[in-house]
Amino acid sequence: MATGPRRPGFYLGVLIAGFVAGGGLTALLRESLPDSAARTFFTSTWSANFGPVSADLLVISFTLGPIGLHVSLLSLIGVLVAYLIARSLF
Repeated sequence: MATGPRRPGFYLGVLIAGFVAGGGLTALLRESLPDSAARTFFTSTWSANFGPVSADLLVISFTLGPIGLHVSLLSLIGVLVAYLIARSLF
């Protein structure tokens, strides 16, 4: 089993922190920047959706979804900054 800061949970935490920070910055810039090319460039997002998945296990049945991921340029920058900060701390 892997030990230290480079285990999978570390990378998952860095990804989550980076996407949340980048998403918050994207939302902030959408509200504060005037309509311009810079606002369009920094706040445009790419979406990936995974449709509903149903499972029937005879005793219980459930449906998950749709699940979506919205990625923007600032989210990717947030992941990079979060990784650099985490790497310098650990």
